[in-house]
Amino acid sequence: MNPLAKLFTGFRARGGVHPEGRKDLSAEPPIRLLPMPPLLFVPLHQHVGAPARLSVLVGDTVLKGQLLGASGGNISAPVHAPTSGKVVAIGDFPSPHPSGLPTATVTIEPDGRDQWIETNVPDDPFSLSPEEISARVGAAGIVGLGGATFPSAVKLNLSRKSGISTLIINGGECEPYLTCDDRLMRERADGIVEGIRLIAYAAGASEMLVGIEDNKPEAIAAMRRAAVGTAVEIKVVPAMYPMGWDKQMIQVLTGKEVPAEGRSAEIGVLVHNVATAWAVYQAIRFGRPLVSRVVTVSGAAVTAPGNLEVPIGALASDLINACGGLLVDPQRLVLGGPMMGTQLPHLNVPMVKGSSGLLALTSKEIGLPQPAPCIRCSTCVRACPVGLLPLEMAAHIRAADLSSAVGLGLKDCIGCGSCSYVCPAHIPLVHFFNYAKGELAAQEKAKLRTEATRKLADARNERMQRIVHEREEAARLRTEKKAAADAAKKAAAEAANVAAKQAAAEVAMHAAAKQEELA
Repeated sequence: MNPLAKLFTGFRARGGVHPEGRKDLSAEPPIRLLPMPPLLFVPLHQHVGAPARLSVLVGDTVLKGQLLGASGGNISAPVHAPTSGKVVAIGDFPSPHPSGLPTATVTIEPDGRDQWIETNVPDDPFSLSPEEISARVGAAGIVGLGGATFPSAVKLNLSRKSGISTLIINGGECEPYLTCDDRLMRERADGIVEGIRLIAYAAGASEMLVGIEDNKPEAIAAMRRAAVGTAVEIKVVPAMYPMGWDKQMIQVLTGKEVPAEGRSAEIGVLVHNVATAWAVYQAIRFGRPLVSRVVTVSGAAVTAPGNLEVPIGALASDLINACGGLLVDPQRLVLGGPMMGTQLPHLNVPMVKGSSGLLALTSKEIGLPQPAPCIRCSTCVRACPVGLLPLEMAAHIRAADLSSAVGLGLKDCIGCGSCSYVCPAHIPLVHFFNYAKGELAAQEKAKLRTEATRKLADARNERMQRIVHEREEAARLRTEKKAAADAAKKAAAEAANVAAKQAAAEVAMHAAAKQEELA
């Protein structure tokens, strides 16, 4: 039993699994700075919401931290230059996604100086108003670095409006292999704690809790030393997966449960990742935008696994080379953790803000046994942290009965993969759920397209009816105008005829009167 486990006094978590951690591959070497690559490929879309709007042109010289793309909407985040250099290209480049499809990207050729932009920061960050801190966090392009990549300033503003009382900093890092947050807490605890205090101040939180799994004793000790004299409380939680899920961490630390399809702000809680707290500290204390992050490079195929401080836009191949290259050809490349990460098609993709890990896994590590029929043992039910019925949902999905799967809670599934991990029949349950969610999304898009087409058709019919009505009205007005003109002509002609007759009569009378005078 871990000696730190006895320090845990929180609430019990539902479900969860205990996969082999394999964190020893990368946990002990200190964070190293990645040598600057010859080119950096910075995508404009690295966050939830609208992509950033391009702010530079090919040929521009930029400084480190200079704006490359401005925020593209209410839910968006700006993107900045990871180093000083020259913009040599703007166009599509493979994205860090299983499809590898291209995305709009700014390519920078570093000049080797790594020169920062000029910054204007206060002597005391807490002299700023909460609104100003949120604005600076937004301008720095900070997003959730635990993987969600939701713009942090939006969360701060919403939390302040919602009146949250508790800030939870997630130091769980429950995914196997990943140790970037662990190393960050060990080496940069003082900055993280100040970042936590700044986040709490900006969000209006009175309570600050940091949840760290009990398999990270060095990180716990470092954070506790840094938190001395502050109101930040370091809490030890059991090492299990998916403890890094925000709703799980909330339940364990507070006993509160976030409603289905609800937000943590509804129960007065805001959750951020430890790496996000470090980024906030850098932005507010030094005026530095989010242009780099710590990435775990691991897996049995990697020669020297470790954690690297990586400029945004460095290629996956740059990270592998910095770790001594590959021992063998990997069976699978994963961006993030092995449970919820995304499979990469190749190493020619850039690291982005949400890139917590790069794994090169061998066939032995993956293990792909042939699935067997479901034996209805309910092991997946006990493992589900959300309390769903994975076996029943999968059965309905296989029968193409998606509506029943939704009724069983498909939309509440977080895709953690716990059910697949524990299934003795090796059924890839989470794949069924991801497929079903994609199919539902496609159906919803098709429904929206159909609705949009119907609205366009209705609008066209209304427009055509309006045109016909306008034409008929115009024709009626022309007819009435012509009739009025004809009537006016006729009246004028009759008036002229009457006048002529009157004039002729007057002439005749005048002539008759003249004759009488002569007579």
